[in-house]
Amino acid sequence: MLLLFFILHQSIRIIALKSHSTKTLITMAAMATLHSSFTALSLSSKSFLGQRLSPCPSPPLVQNKSTKTTCPPLQAKLKRWERIKCKPNSLPIVHKMHVKLGDTVKVTAGRDKGKIGEITKIVKHNSTVIVKEINLKTKHLKSKEEGESGQIVKIEAPIHSSNVMLYSKEQNVASRVGHKTLDNGKRVRYLLKTGEIIDSVEIWKKAVKEREKKAEEITVAS
Repeated sequence: MLLLFFILHQSIRIIALKSHSTKTLITMAAMATLHSSFTALSLSSKSFLGQRLSPCPSPPLVQNKSTKTTCPPLQAKLKRWERIKCKPNSLPIVHKMHVKLGDTVKVTAGRDKGKIGEITKIVKHNSTVIVKEINLKTKHLKSKEEGESGQIVKIEAPIHSSNVMLYSKEQNVASRVGHKTLDNGKRVRYLLKTGEIIDSVEIWKKAVKEREKKAEEITVAS
């Protein structure tokens, strides 16, 4: 820019020497004043005139209070066999089962297919049963106190209720279950093949007594 003004000043000076008019002298004086004012400003390469203007920073977006993003609560991941399907009121879903506590059943599938046993426990939220001395699994127990050695015990693992059928000890046959209403208005289960009634007060009382006896043995042992 200074070079441009210098060239312009020299050209005006040459014109003024050729024609000594008043207008030329006034123009030359104005150019000299302008040159001195630019020199007083002492413009450098670091000034704002020699650089590009930075874009105006955009104002921050105003977040709408109504659209707040909330993080979902952390949930502990349970293992597949620990998950329990629940209703909207957080109660576990109970499945209807064709077997009850104390029934004699026959295993129809799996490693213990063909074995016969008595149901000792029912888990309704996943429709599984535990049959006495069937589907045994090996479990390694750690010592609870110092000086005691660990143990290797056999426990009864649960079986899905669809893999067992009700069994008749009298006729030695497995059958599907049916439902009917007696003359006194009581609804009972019976075997479709033999017509034998399964639900009886004596069988139920026997199963309850055995369960209570087993619970007492566990409490005494502990």
